[in-house]
Amino acid sequence: MKGKDRLLRIYTGSELSVITLKNKLKVIGITALILNDSNNSFLQAAPGVVDLYIQQSDFKKAESIISEFIKTSN
Repeated sequence: MKGKDRLLRIYTGSELSVITLKNKLKVIGITALILNDSNNSFLQAAPGVVDLYIQQSDFKKAESIISEFIKTSN
């Protein structure tokens, strides 16, 4: 992750789908961060739900991959 750039949550889903999207972003040179806030009561009700974050400055480069992933995942 670079400098003090703002993190954007780009996707929330199962751990497997988040890892898949993270790997697709890695191919184009974008580092993503997986976060699982286990203290969040919503997540306790939905086990396995995690968030994927990227740097705000990487969003334009990642946007088409994120959109395509979401389209094909639903």
